[in-house]
Amino acid sequence: MKIKNVKITGLRIIKTKMFFDSRGFFKEIFRNNLIKKNFKFDVMSLSKKNVLRGLHIQTKKPQAKVITVVFGKIMDVAVDLRKNSKTFGKYYSLIISDKSEYSFYVPEGFAHGFLCLSEKCIVHYKCSEYRHEESENTLHWEDKTVKIKWPIKKPILSEKDKVGKNLDFFR
Repeated sequence: MKIKNVKITGLRIIKTKMFFDSRGFFKEIFRNNLIKKNFKFDVMSLSKKNVLRGLHIQTKKPQAKVITVVFGKIMDVAVDLRKNSKTFGKYYSLIISDKSEYSFYVPEGFAHGFLCLSEKCIVHYKCSEYRHEESENTLHWEDKTVKIKWPIKKPILSEKDKVGKNLDFFR
């Protein structure tokens, strides 16, 4: 496994090893010796095509996450909401699928979300903190300042995600 930094400090792509044979493949997902973080729990979500989940953040008890696609393909997005960051309000996106040889590390202080691009997708998250419902917030997926280039105009959203806050709320 190897770590690749991207243009926003803190975000990392975890290059995994995949071993293929006639039965399919075996994939390493995470090693604690590469990202020294105590991940407290894991969760998974199943989504159908055009479901957009996010952009979520916990303002108290912030979470670092490792995102891995178990089935299907997603557009994964992280938005820097760290108040003193030079890249506050900037986003990084990438396409991840079950065939990708990588996972995406999103540190504390970022809003995170994804769009399911395949007929359905299963996404696995390693999380460094438990859910803290009282401090959950959502950055609006279509924020006019962040300007994420989503490949669709009308995603399927939860009620919570439909009423996300604009970037100024997080300043």
